[in-house]
Amino acid sequence: MKSSDPLLEMWEKTIARKRDVPAIFAANGEILRTFGEIEQRARDLLQSIGVLPEGSVLAIQIGNHEDWPSILIGCLRRHLVVLPLDQSISEQQRDDALQICHAKAVVSAVPSGDFPRVLPLRTAPTTPDWGENPPSLLKLTSGTTATPRAIRFRSEQLLADCNQICETMGIADDDLNFGVIPISHSYGFSNLLTPLIARRVPLVISRDRTPRAILADLVRSKATVFPGMPVFYQAFCEMEHVPALSKLRLCISAGAPLPMAIAKKFQEKFNLAIHSFYGASECGGICYDRDATNPSEGFVGELMKGVNLEMIDSNGSATQVRVRSTAVGDGYFPEPDNEKLSDGIFVPDDLLAREGSGFRIVGRISDVINVAGKKVNPAEVEAHLLRFSGVRQAVVFGRPAGPGALRNEEVSACVVTAPNVSETDLLQFCRGGLSTWQVPKQIFIVDAIPANDRGKISRRELSRRFSATRQKPSLS
Repeated sequence: MKSSDPLLEMWEKTIARKRDVPAIFAANGEILRTFGEIEQRARDLLQSIGVLPEGSVLAIQIGNHEDWPSILIGCLRRHLVVLPLDQSISEQQRDDALQICHAKAVVSAVPSGDFPRVLPLRTAPTTPDWGENPPSLLKLTSGTTATPRAIRFRSEQLLADCNQICETMGIADDDLNFGVIPISHSYGFSNLLTPLIARRVPLVISRDRTPRAILADLVRSKATVFPGMPVFYQAFCEMEHVPALSKLRLCISAGAPLPMAIAKKFQEKFNLAIHSFYGASECGGICYDRDATNPSEGFVGELMKGVNLEMIDSNGSATQVRVRSTAVGDGYFPEPDNEKLSDGIFVPDDLLAREGSGFRIVGRISDVINVAGKKVNPAEVEAHLLRFSGVRQAVVFGRPAGPGALRNEEVSACVVTAPNVSETDLLQFCRGGLSTWQVPKQIFIVDAIPANDRGKISRRELSRRFSATRQKPSLS
């Protein structure tokens, strides 16, 4: 009897065609799993997880482990809800996520070769009443606050996102995906895991995230597709004595806007273009730069196949949008937000502007800085700073104004520059080209702007870090 789950139906076709074909490789070329071995491990999982009621949430915290596909397939067969957890989250964040999502058990990694452990949670609450559309997956997201919440996905939506990605990007079963981005993140789940299950795209498992090791493993593994992030490409550009990536044909960048300077330098150094990819946990892929033109800062390309987008303010140069596609999740859990996510529509916090046939990200609604009642879009100030010769990277954010000030916030910036650039030079340049209220009150010149493990830079975190710094620290 065939499964009615669309992901499982695609997996059954995969097994029928590719049972004895290698599916997962180590970076050194060792075959870790054939498609048939993934199937056998999925059957073994059904024995090891014990008896859990249908609809129970099973958290998965195993990193980029070769048993990820088997665990997902086994959970789909048992009608269990998968909750991916990143290995880098704190214990408090993990506990909060388990409680909020009503997890019944956690699958955790063990030494290589052994099956991951399934640890029941004794204090687990009752199984949620999922209603008419029980989810297959819960994706964690923090949204605009630090409190985690989950997004509900059915297999139909996960498969739709996988198909849109593979068809838009031209990824096929004769490619070899390089898996260094975390499978527990939405980007890794949709670009690495579901293409293997539903479209038979084999995968290299890479666990060493140091830039030199990634380059070496790309060469050794002969991978053809590299889903990466700007932080990786920047590191590659700064390295000396780099190898030729002769087998690599497709470089993808997501997680944060790709700076034009990095895209240009990477192409000059490796003779490979980088394709910007824009998506969100709530809806999967939205835009993709098919031609890798990178014509302007924040450009993310044209709409993905199967995705429709409506500008909320059609008269504005930058506006929020409504994303419609069959990959949009069913809603947030445990508390819905129907204005933001429901009925196949998602409204991101990003502000987008049209550019030719594509779109450009120009900021976020939550990033707007309130300076004495005037609204400052940080992306406009960043674009101005990047026009100054010697400025390599710029991030603008708001800080609480100092004691006694009449403003709500003040504009501040962190920049990475050439050695001969000073804060005075930059402030003078800003005063000459920006409105008074847009000029940063203070500019911090730093060696590097920190990014999280998803390659994203948080303006909120920079604001918190520099909020107490009214003056530059003394060097004496």
